[in-house]
Amino acid sequence: MTYVEGFLSPVPLANKEAYIAHARQATPVLRDLGVVRIVEAWGDDVPRGKVNDMWMAVDAREDETVVFSWFEYPDRATRDATVGKLMNDPRLAGMMDAVPFDTQRMVWGGFESVSEAGEACAPGYVDGVVLPLKADRCDEYAGFAAATTATFLDHGALRILDSVADDVAAGEVTDFLRAVNVEDGEIPAFGWVEWPDKPTRDAGWGKIMDDPRLADRVPPFDGERMIFGGFSTIVDA
Repeated sequence: MTYVEGFLSPVPLANKEAYIAHARQATPVLRDLGVVRIVEAWGDDVPRGKVNDMWMAVDAREDETVVFSWFEYPDRATRDATVGKLMNDPRLAGMMDAVPFDTQRMVWGGFESVSEAGEACAPGYVDGVVLPLKADRCDEYAGFAAATTATFLDHGALRILDSVADDVAAGEVTDFLRAVNVEDGEIPAFGWVEWPDKPTRDAGWGKIMDDPRLADRVPPFDGERMIFGGFSTIVDA
């Protein structure tokens, strides 16, 4: 199963082009060192929540948006080896001195996929989600995710991936644990839905919400603390 490094980043609106340029500059190095796929998606339809949300997760400011991104690896061993190489690769040294956002507030971690469906094919739009999950309900969550994927694919989605925390640590300023207000015995889950474009996504969600196949499915997690949003893809490599 795919291993995922997931990220939420607070990026100034004025730095969009600088962020894209920085990501594209780093992409060939990351791919060379073992990352199979890199996706960066710019906040477009990210709602404000009463309890928590993507904005709070990265302590975003008024002049910033949230970028939802991920790296894909074939397994954790490859990811760990890649991280070791990254720390010592001189090609990245200069890039890290000119990151166009506040890395202190970036949220990141490693996740093991539990359900994957569809094919990755240059999505124009992404729905991203992070949620709190009881650690002893991971198998139940995997079954729930797998059972709902056909509905999404039937209504226009290209690919769906759901993953659970495997290497997620507490951070000094922000982290995935605080992002979803984890309670005792809980871990974060990280996932996304890839769409060809926003109109397909908007139409698809309308059909998904009315699809009888989902009517009686009760999710095995606290939806009140789930954070989510819609993002326009700016890098897919």
